[in-house]
Amino acid sequence: MKTFSYLFSVILTGIALVSCAQQPKINNMDSKTEPIANKPMPATGIDTATFGGGCFWCVEAQFQLLKGVVKVESGYSGGHVKNPSYREVCNGTTGHAEVTQVYFDRSQISYEELLEAFWQAHDPTTLNRQGNDVGTQYRSAIFYHNPEQKKLAEEYKKKLDASGAFNGPIVTEITPFTVFYKAENYHQDYFELNGSEPYCQFVISPKVDKFKKVFQNKLKEKK
Repeated sequence: MKTFSYLFSVILTGIALVSCAQQPKINNMDSKTEPIANKPMPATGIDTATFGGGCFWCVEAQFQLLKGVVKVESGYSGGHVKNPSYREVCNGTTGHAEVTQVYFDRSQISYEELLEAFWQAHDPTTLNRQGNDVGTQYRSAIFYHNPEQKKLAEEYKKKLDASGAFNGPIVTEITPFTVFYKAENYHQDYFELNGSEPYCQFVISPKVDKFKKVFQNKLKEKK
């Protein structure tokens, strides 16, 4: 019994120490990124949304499930350093947040529905923190691409605060989009390609399972 209790406590300690920045086995953390212009994808009816909700691996994995989302890219936005590397962003000195850039088909999913998914995908009441991921790079943020997105985001946030949907006030910043730096290739489709890693098992997987239950009627059909 003592052995079981010890092993259980070790497992819990391990889970508590798992964080986004510690997880990847990376040899090129200092590789530089390139900016992607603020332009929608070339297909008609495809629009762009940019969200920060903690570790981008988590948010990416959830948004990829939604019907009408045609592409999701992990990257950095909202800071002052050009072409930042992952290491620089993790140091918390660039001003950038880890974000997901979501390309979506407006005929299948609306920006309001993406906002609903965004606020479900993370805890918007914890300032510069999601679980063990701590720092301004993990802040809750909406980077709006046009006045309509700004209006919808501000209205939605106001309604959520008024409804008492969360235990505390929402600290999500709503700020204009300027530039998106796509993260290094090893960050893209991270959960899909690294599902056996501890962070994926203990942090991302539970979030994805919960997300599937909440949005079961809006998920893509399984191939």
